[in-house]
Amino acid sequence: MQASQLHRGSHMAKRLCYQPLQEVDACYFSQFQSLGRQLYSNVGNQRAHFNFQDIGDQYCTLESSSGSHGYAAHNSTSTVTFSPNASPVSQQDSRSNPSDQHNSPDNTYGSSVSGSSITDDISDFRHKLLELETVMLGPDSDVIYSFDSIYQEGTDNPEMGTWGQVMDAAITKGNLKKILIACAKAVSDNDALMAQWLMDELRKMVSVCGEPMQRLGAYMLEGLVARLASSGSCIYKSLRCKEPARAELLSYMHLLYEVCPYFKFGYMSANGAIAEAMKDEDRVHIIDFQISQGAQWVTLIQAFAGRPGGPPHIRITGIDDPASAYARGGGLDIVGKRLSKLAKLFNVPFEFHSAAISGCDVQQKNLGIRRGEALAVNFAFMLHHMPDESVSTENHRDRLLRLVKGLSPKVVTLVEQESNTNTAAFFPRFIETLDYYNAMFESIDVTLPRQHKERINIEQHCLAREVVNILACEGAERVERHELLGKWRLRFDMAGFTPYPLSSLVNATIKTLLDNYSNRYRLEEREGALYLGWMNRDLVASCAWK
Repeated sequence: MQASQLHRGSHMAKRLCYQPLQEVDACYFSQFQSLGRQLYSNVGNQRAHFNFQDIGDQYCTLESSSGSHGYAAHNSTSTVTFSPNASPVSQQDSRSNPSDQHNSPDNTYGSSVSGSSITDDISDFRHKLLELETVMLGPDSDVIYSFDSIYQEGTDNPEMGTWGQVMDAAITKGNLKKILIACAKAVSDNDALMAQWLMDELRKMVSVCGEPMQRLGAYMLEGLVARLASSGSCIYKSLRCKEPARAELLSYMHLLYEVCPYFKFGYMSANGAIAEAMKDEDRVHIIDFQISQGAQWVTLIQAFAGRPGGPPHIRITGIDDPASAYARGGGLDIVGKRLSKLAKLFNVPFEFHSAAISGCDVQQKNLGIRRGEALAVNFAFMLHHMPDESVSTENHRDRLLRLVKGLSPKVVTLVEQESNTNTAAFFPRFIETLDYYNAMFESIDVTLPRQHKERINIEQHCLAREVVNILACEGAERVERHELLGKWRLRFDMAGFTPYPLSSLVNATIKTLLDNYSNRYRLEEREGALYLGWMNRDLVASCAWK
């Protein structure tokens, strides 16, 4: 790379940092806001201080069905689910769904009462527990709970003569994580009686105001209840709480964006790749396959505004399902007006093209391709919502990648959660979800107090529904289908893409961003991709292709 290019790239990388704007809609730029506490963002040599008004006092608590006669099935009036990137999963509402018996062999239960009940015979019961332990042993042995040892201790005590007392001893000596896993195994085995007994115990252990595992456990319990209650085409798969008002929902998403660096990391890394690829282009067309609020493009427009030689003409095509208007407070025209206002403020030539359409329905004619424009395509926290070959014969993940490759883009950016829940059967999917979201809940815990109502709200409205969707739903109704970056690499390779290395200058900028957060966050570069994690768990991966 020539010296002039290095200087230009360094200049743009520095401008990719988040900066406050005085004349643009404050509610829109969530990176400069904080809720319920004071957060700071560095701006040059000064510190900008922001406050945000408190959200209303109303927040939901979990009210799972209880009793010994099974769980009633309920339907929610919700019409939109939210991902941890604070973007709406617009394909779904909270209605019931049929089980997909072809794609999930362990989802073939037909009623809330299992055909195999627990006997009072201690010998049979011990055999049942040994079988449970044997199945659970393996790759997840670090979280396995030995019921046999509890049985031995229980039967040595002459006062413990029933299986219920034996299980009481198991609960007493166990921990929440292990009991959750035991309950998930019972649900996986269609053992409704055992599952319901464990659910009653779990309700005493979970709390939306407790430690991270207690809070996550409350939502995972909801997912287990929802899955167990499935009967035919009826499934109780949503949290039974009032849908938040539009302004409140935006506040929850803003707070989640502010307290966790995961989404800033994803947006900054993608923007850095785009800025690097377009540093010499006069006309730039960016296609964002899930534009949501459009906040990702704030810093990129600012960076282009300061580019040596002047900014290019920028055109953004924003794709988003029409149902996402709920979270925005209106259609895509709102995003276009806000970004246009920002571009005008920075004297950047700008156009906005809206495509209010689901990703599954996108065709080339929807993308507004023009000759003479350098093309960048952004897949940020979006592709995992597309059904693949395990769900649909159309395989929209690979279809979209082939479609984009045919457009000859200069760069394609991918940001996804580093989790493996797409084709996994229910029980290993439960283990993976427990591990992934426990790390995320722990990271939130270091930023917001446990009694903070806003924290409760963002976990319920931005994270819990995703957890419930992963655990309770199958087939097309399960839209949260994450894949590890290794699988995404294979998909991009098959579509004809080659890796586009991320700029080391942008990597350094992201490392600076992390200095404002807990030192338990870690950033690693492996095989041309960036991974952001919490302690020893990777949570978000970012890479670029051409």
